[in-house]
Amino acid sequence: MPAFDAQAETNHSVTQQSNPQWHGVADLYHALFTGLILTLVSRRGTADAAEFVFRVFRRQQQERFVAGLAKLGLDHLPPAVAAAQYHYLSNWIGGVHVEYMYETDRKAWIRYPPPRWIWRGTAICGVPGEVSKAMLRGWHANNGVALGNLKLGFVCTKQSVDGQDGLEGYYYEADEPLEPDQRLQFARHLEAPLFDPAAAPALPVESWPKPRLEKAHRNYAMEYVRTAAPVLVQLFGPLDGGYLLHLTGKLIGMQSYDDLAQALGITGRDAAGFAALLRALLDAQGDEAEVRDVGGSFELRQIGWGLMDGVADAHPACLRVLEGLAEGLAAACGRGIAVSLTGDHRTMPLQWTLR
Repeated sequence: MPAFDAQAETNHSVTQQSNPQWHGVADLYHALFTGLILTLVSRRGTADAAEFVFRVFRRQQQERFVAGLAKLGLDHLPPAVAAAQYHYLSNWIGGVHVEYMYETDRKAWIRYPPPRWIWRGTAICGVPGEVSKAMLRGWHANNGVALGNLKLGFVCTKQSVDGQDGLEGYYYEADEPLEPDQRLQFARHLEAPLFDPAAAPALPVESWPKPRLEKAHRNYAMEYVRTAAPVLVQLFGPLDGGYLLHLTGKLIGMQSYDDLAQALGITGRDAAGFAALLRALLDAQGDEAEVRDVGGSFELRQIGWGLMDGVADAHPACLRVLEGLAEGLAAACGRGIAVSLTGDHRTMPLQWTLR
């Protein structure tokens, strides 16, 4: 289901420890991606939200799945087993609770038990079933196509957003090629086998040292926003898309300030404190920035925006999500802190003014 990047890996055993800055950024971008979906559900409706989710997950699947199989050493396995193990390991690496159950070489299960990572806390109450189905259509139903094996399909047996105890289903290899509408099916009367951790695949420790694993708890969540921002602008246009990105960024920033400030070790709640927080945030997400005090106001020069590096269709409106995030964080830091941003991520640098 989620994207896999060899430069962005983590697991449950490292999500609580040594780099609180990275974990703070991961939580922020996790909330931002979920927030974008909820903004679309509430402002544009279920159909638009589902189309957005479909495009995000299809894009990630096309960019990551086949290459990820090779990176994880799974490309020699039978298609159904390879697909299921990919979802198990890539999610495990990303810090997402997931289970894998082998049945035969032509049938293998995956299960995402509660609580669902993507719909943290109360967010799950705002996610329609069609939006969850769109994720499955975008990724799971297309794995066979990506592998050049049109016999490979996915059967969903549960959806947590429908009140069932998790999202689960199985990959299977049919006897004949599947038509497009057969590649995702539902069988709510079936139940996944019990998970046996001892029988699940594992990554070799020597190839996945702790620092490599830790880095992904940040990058994994950021990857969703990296994909989502250009998709949203392409789908709804620069004006509407930019507005939705900015609004969501601001709302999430306002709700996330206290947790982020704690993770980044920032205590000041004035313009100077916010300048320190913004610089620390940019640094923690991998962007270089310089701060200058200009008589009570602060100018921050951002050298790069790694989130959109290499994204060929990243419209300037994508920058609205970062602008909204900063405005929301400033609003929660202290009343009266004004934030303005000038520049274009395609030419750099970006210039922030805080007063």
